[in-house]
Amino acid sequence: MKPLPRMLALAALITTVAACSTEGTPAPVAVAQAAATSPVHAAGAAVPRKAVPKSPVQKVAAKKAALEIADITPEGEAKEKVGVGFPIIVTFDRKVTDRAAAEAVLQVQADRPVDGAWRWVTDRKVVYRTKTYWRPHQKVQLNAHLSQIPGNEAAKDVSRRFAVGYSNISVVNTRSHVMKVRRDGKLVKSIPISAGRGGMVKNGVDVYLTTSGTHLTMNKKPLETMTSAWMGVTDPKDPQYYKEEIPWAIRISDSGEYVHQSAGYYQFLGRSNQSHGCVRATPAGAKWFYGIAQRGDVVKITGTKRKLDWRNGWSYWQLNWTEWKKGSALPKGAQQKS
Repeated sequence: MKPLPRMLALAALITTVAACSTEGTPAPVAVAQAAATSPVHAAGAAVPRKAVPKSPVQKVAAKKAALEIADITPEGEAKEKVGVGFPIIVTFDRKVTDRAAAEAVLQVQADRPVDGAWRWVTDRKVVYRTKTYWRPHQKVQLNAHLSQIPGNEAAKDVSRRFAVGYSNISVVNTRSHVMKVRRDGKLVKSIPISAGRGGMVKNGVDVYLTTSGTHLTMNKKPLETMTSAWMGVTDPKDPQYYKEEIPWAIRISDSGEYVHQSAGYYQFLGRSNQSHGCVRATPAGAKWFYGIAQRGDVVKITGTKRKLDWRNGWSYWQLNWTEWKKGSALPKGAQQKS
């Protein structure tokens, strides 16, 4: 199933959208303008303009705006627990001209350290990923010492503490049609599934195939609206049209792939691939998986010819460690251990 259309983070992904997909202008800043009026004498008589001495013009140097952080993902420990694959995503409020200086003041400290490195994905956004998965049941601290950037001393330093929960690692085998879920290394559930059936090629890509690779869970909704609008079908009279409310939907890519409850068609679960690209599960299995899911949990999908792009959602584990580190602005060997 596909949710209502949404803008993808990268234009390159638009032509390779997967088969599942969902359904302001800032207010102008008011500028005060002084109105020129003739000053009034205490007795009420207007003073001639030429009699009013001109005030000296005050020249005030404009203060350079500080580089600040616009967003940090995920949320802090008070709001959520995250999975062992979670990235730290820092978005600045403007284009960063000196990436090395900005990256150098972003420090990550974990209770149980592993190697990690930052990678710039846009002019404003940098992502921290570890070499191996985070160890579960610990705290991770991000400290952004923005005031230490040369010329940025007026900026406020920012900190966020993350809570890593269970190690939820799921493997979806699209050939045997089963999803096996391990928590802290122990197999706890095998769920019959049905993945993308294939058969719709757009721009050389079979968009009905589920992408193989290491996905991360990005968010979840107890009920998601999925429609055929992603493939341009909006007329209810079209035989390919659909619009359905799908329970227990967990997003695993920007291109619209989910793990969710199958909307009927239960006879195919565990037997064949019949979806538009999502991973369909049994009602009981989907509800259980939704209940344990944390953002940043690992979902590995195997068995299809369509590969997951590392820029599609939080799919940063698609890059090997050597390639990942090439995106850092710091000199080789300067990456940190978190």
